[in-house]
Amino acid sequence: MQVSEAQQEARSTFFGGAPGQVVSGVIWLMSAALATWVGRVPAMLMLAVGGAFIFPITSLVLTLAGRRPVLSPGNPFTALFMQVAFTIPLVIPVILGATAHREGWFFPGFLIVVGAHYLPFVFLYGMRLYAALAIILVAGGIAIGMTRSESFTIGGWFGGAVLLGFGTALWLAQARRPEARIA
Repeated sequence: MQVSEAQQEARSTFFGGAPGQVVSGVIWLMSAALATWVGRVPAMLMLAVGGAFIFPITSLVLTLAGRRPVLSPGNPFTALFMQVAFTIPLVIPVILGATAHREGWFFPGFLIVVGAHYLPFVFLYGMRLYAALAIILVAGGIAIGMTRSESFTIGGWFGGAVLLGFGTALWLAQARRPEARIA
């Protein structure tokens, strides 16, 4: 399988990653809501633990939409998608260490890590749009962490809005493609 064929299958199978971005955005917004109205610890658990369920929930969404939620056995990107996904839980101890120093760095830390983890999506999907998402998340994390770290929640709301907005826009764009079969 050629790289361009693997990228096309990834875009088709995972609908350009749109459902995953929507699921991720919803989890971020739930975490921000918990931080705003319940407390910091539940919010942290929601984002850290809830993030582990992004792929299973996305797979369920794809299945319910009548799509196959996995790449074909011959696609060489299957392992790379998994490796990219595991970068986030492996870095959570660094985010928690930064948060122990300054609580307001929790969401900005996640913004930077999640944003950086989207850079390989440029190659995996063959979509430069993911570079823009990465830049927005990383720059937002840096800016919020450096200028608004006294506000615990702003990074959560920002991350949720960006991810949900990106995912929704991408979903609508993908739905307009002739080969799209997902609503």
